[in-house]
Amino acid sequence: MIAIHSGDAGTSGFPNLALMKISAHFKRFGERVEWYQPLGEYEKVYSSAVFTFSKKDTWLPSNAVRGGTGYGVYKDLPPEIDNEEPDYSIYDVPYAVGFLTRGCPNKCSWCVVPRKEGDIRPYRTWDQIKRPDCRDIVFMDNNVLASEHGVEELESLAYARHGKLRVRIDFNQGLDARRIDKKIAKHLASVAWIRFLRLACDTKSQIPYIEQAVAYLKESGANKSSFFCYVLVKEIDDALERVMFLRRIGVEPFAQPFRDFAGNGEATVEAKAFARWVNHKAIFRSTSWEDYRDKRKTC
Repeated sequence: MIAIHSGDAGTSGFPNLALMKISAHFKRFGERVEWYQPLGEYEKVYSSAVFTFSKKDTWLPSNAVRGGTGYGVYKDLPPEIDNEEPDYSIYDVPYAVGFLTRGCPNKCSWCVVPRKEGDIRPYRTWDQIKRPDCRDIVFMDNNVLASEHGVEELESLAYARHGKLRVRIDFNQGLDARRIDKKIAKHLASVAWIRFLRLACDTKSQIPYIEQAVAYLKESGANKSSFFCYVLVKEIDDALERVMFLRRIGVEPFAQPFRDFAGNGEATVEAKAFARWVNHKAIFRSTSWEDYRDKRKTC
């Protein structure tokens, strides 16, 4: 019997693609696969962790196969496993997940992707990822617009919206606004989104690109109520400027506290408080950061 284990259990309800492929691979060869139980007896245990801040189980057997950013193990699945169709039976989710591209050409100091996956390259097509039993796909690409293959797939998805498939999508990592020109904006406006059209604004230098991208998207007919933007929080004053800019142009900000991969992986107390202020929308819409911060200090 084979056991699978998520090192991110309790941290994220998002399905782990590596575990789904591992499960599919062993089931195809007639093996029984189940979620790991400490008292169970297994031929092999496979554990995957995406997040560095997850609390990893210490009771896994010493010979368990560990992989993923959360464990600091940056190795690919063997091709015979990576090429498997994911086993969605181990998760109760009504959508497909996958990557159109892997890697990223940027070398952002806070991002592990260049070290983990290298430069950007084609990986899959959207119809290879789509499940036959549902129309929704969540892509996890790190910088899909930096790839000609990625842009071609986006154009194909725009056409698919109007066909019998009526595919709906989400890019959950945020799109690079610096790469959104009028042509790409038209593709993005033509795609059917599950919920949000996500952008990323990690530094103040990206503000003019966000402003231009949003203008192109609105001009192309994109639903402005679905605009969403990740905001990396390192220096509070810098993050506050970006958050207030996004608010002015009608884009919903979502703050993500910076975690130092080289350090202890913990965000600062102030960064966590800032993220709570931004992401708790009732507080964000009714209270300024200064008032929220000062109130916390007096409590």
